[in-house]
Amino acid sequence: MTQANVNIPATIPEVATFFDKDSNTFSYVVIDPSSQHCAIVDSVLDFDYASGNTHTNGADDIIAYVKKHQLTVEWLIETHVHADHISAAPYIQQQVGGKLGIGEHILTVQETFGKIFNEGTDFARDGSQFDHLFEDGENYQVGGINCTALHTPGHTPACMVHVIGDAAFVGDTLFMPDAGTARADFPGGDAGVLFDSIQKILALPPQTRIFMCHDYQPNGRPLEFQTTVAQQRDDNIHVNAGTAREHFVQLRENRDATLSMPRLILPSLQVNMKAGHLPEPESNGVAYLKIPLNLFHE
Repeated sequence: MTQANVNIPATIPEVATFFDKDSNTFSYVVIDPSSQHCAIVDSVLDFDYASGNTHTNGADDIIAYVKKHQLTVEWLIETHVHADHISAAPYIQQQVGGKLGIGEHILTVQETFGKIFNEGTDFARDGSQFDHLFEDGENYQVGGINCTALHTPGHTPACMVHVIGDAAFVGDTLFMPDAGTARADFPGGDAGVLFDSIQKILALPPQTRIFMCHDYQPNGRPLEFQTTVAQQRDDNIHVNAGTAREHFVQLRENRDATLSMPRLILPSLQVNMKAGHLPEPESNGVAYLKIPLNLFHE
């Protein structure tokens, strides 16, 4: 296996973890301790589907942490267009600043789901709702820490892994070793492409810390959010250092055929493809989300 061209710097980021129980999502504040600059990764807006109410409790916890520790937010990073929660990035940005970034292949997602939700010509499909579109292999900084964005499609076309110092934030591409990998059956997903993308992660230095976006606690074990490249290479139940591509594709496709749609996929996708911006209120002052009928089949 060829090692990825990502160096582990002398400065190791501090990582503060926040967990949203309703969507089973981890969010992170990633800090350069030498400058107190930080990035916020995969934030969550509380959303009650039954009532249509949104709340900012989880986002407010992150904002309070940033202010308490007097951090300067440089980036608000979305690892991909999430299908299981609505992003709180615009709300957090209003409170503490930072540039909102996602992978450049958001254009593909916007084109695909712009059609699904029958968005009109007012919906720009050029990623302009975001402040920055990361390219594959792009280098950037969080304070004095060197960072690299890696394009890792397969779960979605726009998935990115962000390597910030010695810490890799993998979105939904990988789970904890005993839970395996992300599904690849959403529009634009592909199990073979996902396998190829995971090789980029497994090629990182073995001591690289890997931070999860979700943990579904297989066999009822306690919640976990951190592993390493070495542990994934050795123990991932779906794809490890010895897994053949054909075996993984068959396993992933067979498993995906048994999975239900995520509970919040319809509200999440139509909001997150617009950088987390909620719909504008209509003439009665109320904003609405669309629910396409009989389009997605179990």
